[in-house]
Amino acid sequence: MELHTLVTRVRAEFNEMPGLRLTSEQAQRLWGVEPAVCQSVIDALVQASFLRRAEGGTIVRAA
Repeated sequence: MELHTLVTRVRAEFNEMPGLRLTSEQAQRLWGVEPAVCQSVIDALVQASFLRRAEGGTIVRAA
């Protein structure tokens, strides 16, 4: 799957479920991607201030 397509999908999932909290491992399973791809998506969305890292290492939608 193309990275841009995956980033768009992840944005949609977090928009549909604003309270969603995922660990990196949970995100990998949910999105069906390898660890490096998952980290790239998370990093891109954190850098865009759409996601943030919360306590316990989870990722959540930024306020």
